[in-house]
Amino acid sequence: MSQTYVTGFPRIGEKRELKFALEAYWAGNSDFETVKRVAKTLRERHWNYQKERHVDFISCNDFSLYDTMLDTAVMLGAIPPRFQGIEDKTERYFAMARGDAQRSAMEMTKWFNTNYHYIVPEIHAHMAFKVDISKIVDEYIEAKALGIDPKINLIGPLTFLALCNPVDGSDLFGFFDDVVEAYAKVLQAISSLGENIIVQFDEPLFAKTLEPKFLSLLRIAYERLGTVSRHLKIAVITYFDRANEAVEILGNCPIWAIGLDFVYGEENLEALLHVNDKMLIAGLIDGRNVWKNDAFKTYALLEKISEKVDAKNIILSTSCSLLHVPFSTKFEEKLAPEVKSRLSFALEKLEELEQINTLWEKREKPEISACTQKAPSVKSSGIFYTRSAYATRFALQQKALNLPLFPTTTIGSFPQTKETRAVRNAYKKGEITREAYETSLKASIKECVEFQEELGLDVLVHGEFERNDMVEYFGELLEGFAFSQNGWVQSYGSRCVKPPLLYGHVSRKQPLSVDWTVYAQSLTDKPMKGMLTGPVTILNWSFVRDDIPKSEVAYEVATAIAEEVDELQRHDIKIIQVDEAAFKEGYPLRAEKIKAYEKWAVESFKASVGTAWDQTQIHTHMCYSNFNDIIDTIERMDADVITIETSRSGNKLLKVFQKANYKAQIGPGVYDIHSPRVPSVEEMSEQIKAFLQVLPKEQLWINPDCGLKTRGWSETKAALTNMIKAVHLAR
Repeated sequence: MSQTYVTGFPRIGEKRELKFALEAYWAGNSDFETVKRVAKTLRERHWNYQKERHVDFISCNDFSLYDTMLDTAVMLGAIPPRFQGIEDKTERYFAMARGDAQRSAMEMTKWFNTNYHYIVPEIHAHMAFKVDISKIVDEYIEAKALGIDPKINLIGPLTFLALCNPVDGSDLFGFFDDVVEAYAKVLQAISSLGENIIVQFDEPLFAKTLEPKFLSLLRIAYERLGTVSRHLKIAVITYFDRANEAVEILGNCPIWAIGLDFVYGEENLEALLHVNDKMLIAGLIDGRNVWKNDAFKTYALLEKISEKVDAKNIILSTSCSLLHVPFSTKFEEKLAPEVKSRLSFALEKLEELEQINTLWEKREKPEISACTQKAPSVKSSGIFYTRSAYATRFALQQKALNLPLFPTTTIGSFPQTKETRAVRNAYKKGEITREAYETSLKASIKECVEFQEELGLDVLVHGEFERNDMVEYFGELLEGFAFSQNGWVQSYGSRCVKPPLLYGHVSRKQPLSVDWTVYAQSLTDKPMKGMLTGPVTILNWSFVRDDIPKSEVAYEVATAIAEEVDELQRHDIKIIQVDEAAFKEGYPLRAEKIKAYEKWAVESFKASVGTAWDQTQIHTHMCYSNFNDIIDTIERMDADVITIETSRSGNKLLKVFQKANYKAQIGPGVYDIHSPRVPSVEEMSEQIKAFLQVLPKEQLWINPDCGLKTRGWSETKAALTNMIKAVHLAR
């Protein structure tokens, strides 16, 4: 009899209950006991949903109040020195994630090629790991009380180590022995909880192209961990791509099971002969996209797998954690039936897993479905990139804009108050007229422009008060997109996004931002920056149709953005920012797949700005990325100004641009907008001095590291005021 396995489950709650509980606690409007009650309720509910769908292997410790990498650092006692003086564990935990008045937060970056952000653990040469599994014990006992015999999820030691930041420049590999021994102590402590406990080690690191040393360490780690206790059964899980090299090693390690993603790494079929006597946890149900499973294709894939692995050793699973998809379509009351009927969120994926398991047990092959047939390809956009060389454009733009040294700007959005959101929601519900809506928004834009002029910013923005989200807003104005009511996905901490559903052919049916930008420009003599989202980010932050190649969809989106760029500049908007915040996160994990991605990603970005005149200054923005391996690609994008997040990562990103002799202008983030703390003038002055050690002064723009939408007005004013003062000192 076959069994089913869920790699991990969403934790924010079907109605974002955890988000609201956390934010009330952070705002001082409730106590931590309330957060704990909400978290316990959610865990029990989520476990029961899986139990009802007869999932055989249900996780505990996949739940987190902020992030599982942060939880792992706490479990191992990897607490940065600046936080060790905080005695209260809860206060310390959230200070590590978010910072506080005295301490900067730990760095945050993307979890492989997803839109989930993890907290980067910090390690140093004198770190002494001290194991604490109290969180695991509590959740394990909770699950057992519900009649569930849970597996325990852990971030694997190699993935944890590879994603750490050695803050003193130490060699990461030098920490290997200590990290593995700390994990061995974790397993020893877990083994006291009972017999035959399954411990799932997540090792997505091995879906990447890696240097051979990591593979040799994989063998050492699991030969050690696999023999810690006879009471434990170790499952090593990879996902997001193929992991063939790792399978060859793990097949000879003393572990119980190997988990592989056959949705995004069908090449894993080639490695199955190396699974040997291990159980195979076969990732078959897509944990990253929202379209219904094609049972015909999945069954055919299972048949291929069973040719190489004995059917009794195959466990059917999700391709990865369901953290990356919304909770359930049962809350979607307004989606068009032709769209909703194609969707499958986390709860529906449990049903699909149960369905394919039933079919497989009966060896009942499903009928071929309509979605198995490939849709027709799209036509070329016909937009060509004909802008002059950067030096020519720079001279024309300097003359047109006449900006001072160290031009100041923001990334685009300004704080959105409850009142702003209420007006937008009231208009969407038909509770106020279009005229009343526009009047309210224009008042907000006017206040924002006056606010920026009073501060002394050089390049202004209109504040984006009409936008619920930088992707959803544009999708609502383009053909081919649909939107869920409650399709929220956790991005980081309490922050959730609601990705659009890109289900059809894309075209621009009306102006996207022209009216608001032109109105804002009419209020000031300073340059007003038009704000658009680029095609690659729109795709990477949407659930994209899977019936045609992603590259073809990207060119469709690029054509629509290019039409908007042209209309903006014809209305005398001289600076246009086309954000590609998610450009890096879409990168394939495997080196052999990167060239194809870069080709269509760069071409679609250039197509989106291909209508821009030479004197129109094109900005782009990227955040939470390591640019070492894509600096040549960024140069090929050929933007006039790139703004980047560097506030949590120091100047190591800038040194990449220096080493590459990057010629265009750069706006490094001078302060972190994801933390509520307000940096002092002195702190930002030092940051600017540090920038100038890397970049020529003529190349440097000064700005926050990301949009200000989630911050409050008072802290925004304080931080920007200090930023402007620091710039005046630098000038």
